[in-house]
Amino acid sequence: MIIGVPTEVKTDEYRVALLPVGVEELVARGHQVLIQSEAGVGSGVTNEDYLQCGAELCDTADEVFARADMIIKVKEPQPEEYAKVRAGQILFTYFHFAASRDLTDGMLESGSTCIAYETLRDEQGRLPLLTPMSEVAGRMSVQEGAKYLEKPQMGRGILLSGVPGVAPAHITILGGGVVGANAAKIAAGFGADVTILDVNLDRLRYLDDVMPANVNCLYSDRHNILEQLERADLVIGAVLIPGAKAPQLVRAEDLKRMKPGSVVIDVAVDQGGCIETTRPTTHSNPTYIIDDVVHYCVANMPGAVGRTSTFALCNATLPWVIRIASAGLMESVKASAALRSAVNVYQGKVVHQPVADAFGLPCEML
Repeated sequence: MIIGVPTEVKTDEYRVALLPVGVEELVARGHQVLIQSEAGVGSGVTNEDYLQCGAELCDTADEVFARADMIIKVKEPQPEEYAKVRAGQILFTYFHFAASRDLTDGMLESGSTCIAYETLRDEQGRLPLLTPMSEVAGRMSVQEGAKYLEKPQMGRGILLSGVPGVAPAHITILGGGVVGANAAKIAAGFGADVTILDVNLDRLRYLDDVMPANVNCLYSDRHNILEQLERADLVIGAVLIPGAKAPQLVRAEDLKRMKPGSVVIDVAVDQGGCIETTRPTTHSNPTYIIDDVVHYCVANMPGAVGRTSTFALCNATLPWVIRIASAGLMESVKASAALRSAVNVYQGKVVHQPVADAFGLPCEML
């Protein structure tokens, strides 16, 4: 199989979808790997690194898309890339289809097959290709929240840890999954007063067992959310329904309950956001203010720490890339329920129910 890796073109995206070791592993199995020139620079990987491992460099994305049987990326195809995707081509990347009708329509019209990292579910029910980036985003959310709580960033002027004689910040985390747990771990290390809300009582019991004493676990209902909004200096949205649009737990009118200069970090922005006032932002222009609440809603948070994120992502994705390339798509899907769960679009038809539900589209069996 010919595998192509184009340079990411989403604003402020510095990750790359394949490391040199991945090239080496694929070439050793008889595959051909096309890397767009300079694709790895944002992650500290040079053209020479790829060449030494057997890759062929291409000057343009057009050449990569035109020649490759399978395109592997980090972020969903951008509008300028839609026309490059061709019928029968496999795309393996993060898609988050339920958050974008334009992307969904673009991929359906292309006739391609779209395999989404974020919906690949293994035998234990985990999301192994989403997990590493959720870990990064969860940890980053506290780092970014700490920054935007500073007064020059229009925040309240709060130090997360407080100091002796001054109370620490109160951090509310909506969702106790991978993002929420990693956010809580970092926030607890800062010495903040942390509350995680979730609807899964088993998950809350687990988190209560493993988290330090300054992390409290609370059942997520409307009354508890409103009470937490009134207390919070920082709210982190960490809600996930795999492949589906995120539920909006915080309404626009709820912001009036929050303290002026408080901050919301909506990590769920890729799936539409769990805060009604969320709209995607970029690392170049990351925040906006509504009702005196600072909103940070960067849709590719891990892209800012490109080297860490690239290595974490490629560690998880490479075995699946090898499996698809070596056995072919349909044989791989037949042999793996995990891969079957990751196919969202097959040859121009929706085959993943949450995506179909998001837009009222028919869903076909794979």
